[in-house]
Amino acid sequence: MAFAPLHLAVALEGAGWHPAAWREPAALPDELLTGRYWTELIQEAERGLIDYVTIEDAHALQSSLPDRPDERIDQVRGRLDAVLIAARVAPLTRHIGLVSTASVTHTEPFHLSKAIASLDYAAKGRAGVRVKVAWSAYEAALFGRRPIPAFSIEEHDLPLVRELIQVLFEEAADVVEVLRRLWDSWEDDAEIRDASTGRFIDRDKLHYIDFEGRWFHVKGPSITPRPPQGQPVVTVLAHDTVPYRLAARAADVVYVTPTDWPTAQAIVAQVRAQQEIARRGHETLHVFGDLVVFLGRTAKEAQQRKQRLDEAAGEEYTSDAHIFTGTAAQLADLLLEWQAAGLSGFRLRPGAIPDDLAAITGALVPELQRRGAFRREYDAETLRGLLGLPRPVNRYAPTGAAS
Repeated sequence: MAFAPLHLAVALEGAGWHPAAWREPAALPDELLTGRYWTELIQEAERGLIDYVTIEDAHALQSSLPDRPDERIDQVRGRLDAVLIAARVAPLTRHIGLVSTASVTHTEPFHLSKAIASLDYAAKGRAGVRVKVAWSAYEAALFGRRPIPAFSIEEHDLPLVRELIQVLFEEAADVVEVLRRLWDSWEDDAEIRDASTGRFIDRDKLHYIDFEGRWFHVKGPSITPRPPQGQPVVTVLAHDTVPYRLAARAADVVYVTPTDWPTAQAIVAQVRAQQEIARRGHETLHVFGDLVVFLGRTAKEAQQRKQRLDEAAGEEYTSDAHIFTGTAAQLADLLLEWQAAGLSGFRLRPGAIPDDLAAITGALVPELQRRGAFRREYDAETLRGLLGLPRPVNRYAPTGAAS
C-alpha cells in the first residue's frame, strides 16, 4: 500500500517529557544546561532526517501544576532560552529545522521578530517559532506589567475565563501579524552593499509597518533584513476552538492532540473550517498530531519502562497529548492510520531522552521508510522547503513580484 510521505517533528523538553526521565540510567541531568547536550540531541534528530525539532520554553519554572508553581524537588527545574539554544546549534547542523517556543503574552513582538529573523540567518533558512500564550497569573506576576486574574483549570469554562482566553489568543494573533509585517519590512534587494558608490542600502525599500492594535502600536521597520525564508515558519499548539482559530488565521503548522482516529478526523475538520473562515483555504496549513512516545523492542518492554518511570515519580504520568507505549512498528501503524484522518504529520514528544529519541531515529524512521512513508534524504535547503511551503511574496514590494 502506498502512503503519502509523512512529516515528523520532535519536541525536545529537558531530559524528556516524563517528569522522572532525568533519573533514567541513560539520562544526562548534569548536561541539561550545556550547549553540547542540545547539540547532540538535535544532531541525532538530523541523522533521523526529522523535519524539525521544537525546543520548549516558558517564562515560569516547570511545574507539576498547570497554573502555579509547585514545591517539588524531585523533578527538573530550570532551562535555557530556546532561541539561544537554536542559535548555538544552527551552525552545527545542516538540514534540520529549528523551531523555538516563545511566550508571546509577555514578549514584545519587535524583539521576537528580530530574534527569529537572526536565527533564520544563523540557520541559513531553517528557523521557526512556536507561538505560546501565557495565561497564568503567576507568570504575569513575574513581569509585573499586566495583571491576569488567577483561575484554575476547573474554572476554564466560566464566562469570564473564556473571555480572558479569547482576548489572550486575539493578542497572540496580533503578535504574529506584527512578526510577519516586520519580516517583510525590508525588501529582498534592499541591501546594495556597493562600496564604489557608498550605498549600502536602498532606503526606499525599507518600510514602516504602522501597525496599530489594541495591545501595541509598532511603527517599524525591523533592524534585521528580511530573513532567508522570507517568513520563518510559525507554529501553534491548539486544543480547542479558540486556539484553532489562531492557527487558522496565523500559523503554517498547528499541533493538535487527538486520542484516536475519530477525534483526529473531527479536529482536522474543525481546523479546516476555521481556515475557511480566515479566508486561507487556498494556503497550506499543516495539521500535526502530538503524541508522547515510550518505545521498546517489545510492547511489554515499553510499558514496563513507563511503569518504572511512574513509580519513580510517585504517580502515573498523564499528558494533554495521547501517550503511546509500544514498538516502533506499532507506532508506525498508528501514525499511518491517523494520517488517513487528515493529519499531514506528527510531533513526537520523547518520554525519556536519549532512549526514546534514539528509538524514533533508529527504529521508527527506518520502519516508515520501509513502508514508503518517509524520506530517505533531505530534499530541501530550508524549513519551508521541507514542509512544502513556498517562499512568500513580500507584501511591501511595490510590484507584488515574487521575492
